[in-house]
Amino acid sequence: MKQTKSAAGDPSKLIDARIAELGDWRGETLARMRALIREADPKVVETWKWRGVPVWEHDGIICTGESYKAVVKLTFANGASLADPKRLFNSSLEGNMRRAIDIREGEKPDASAFKALVKAAVARNVAKKK
Repeated sequence: MKQTKSAAGDPSKLIDARIAELGDWRGETLARMRALIREADPKVVETWKWRGVPVWEHDGIICTGESYKAVVKLTFANGASLADPKRLFNSSLEGNMRRAIDIREGEKPDASAFKALVKAAVARNVAKKK
């Protein structure tokens, strides 16, 4: 997997540290979703932006991974333009660009449906870049 460096250090290690720092279901959830992103796109680039937000990119942002007290939020930068037949998007539905998946304790989104969203986001970014 390709990685980029930032002034703060290796983004993948910063994401590792965030997962460890959470130390509860949120860390486990973020780690599980990160693994699915990597499975869906082996060429994904991990970055660390906006003072501490894990970001996954491939020719543009695929999604971000934020952790809050009650949810782990995966926000797809161009989610509104992606087909979501399994209806994983359950947050940020009102806008015309982003869509998010809020995952609460005990929830496990459908892995193949999530990977399909990641692949669709990558395909959209690659097509837009051309």
